[in-house]
Amino acid sequence: MHEQIKKDILAVLSDLVEIIKVKEDRDIVEIKSLSNHVIHNASVFQDEDSISVAILIYSLSKIMERNEKELDYGKILGMLNSASAGLKNNDDSSFRKSIRQLFSFIRIIDSKLKLYINEVINQAQIKKGCKLCEHGISVARASEVLGISRWELMHYMGKTTLIDQFSEPVNVSQRLKFARGMFQ
Repeated sequence: MHEQIKKDILAVLSDLVEIIKVKEDRDIVEIKSLSNHVIHNASVFQDEDSISVAILIYSLSKIMERNEKELDYGKILGMLNSASAGLKNNDDSSFRKSIRQLFSFIRIIDSKLKLYINEVINQAQIKKGCKLCEHGISVARASEVLGISRWELMHYMGKTTLIDQFSEPVNVSQRLKFARGMFQ
């Protein structure tokens, strides 16, 4: 794992642990913000570790938003600390194992949540894919890195106003002039 990515993930996991230790009303917003921060590294380095951490953090925020009482915060903190320890000891496989355990834990929290969690994780992947595209990564590469279909990602992006935020309208005469200039 790239050293810069490792440092950033460690910092984010440390921030997440601090947020979860002291429960406050703004925790969910702060956790979602952390998820967006991690996705920036994923867009630069296009690595799966940053993306999995971003999706994990976003999924945790969604579960906290809807079923905060169902979570065993002590167990989550233990697994987060285990993931951090793996990174600190340059043991990437231990880190990845802890992240997988966190995903598994999220999936089995409650029988009512089992159906919901898979959807949350899938939606988190799609949303983070959109964020990758915001950072200039192609739809094909974002879907490949996240393990989702291009169609799911394009469908979600079509519903957002992402394109409207960045594209400046060009009048027809300017486009025609540009096109003609290409063939001269």
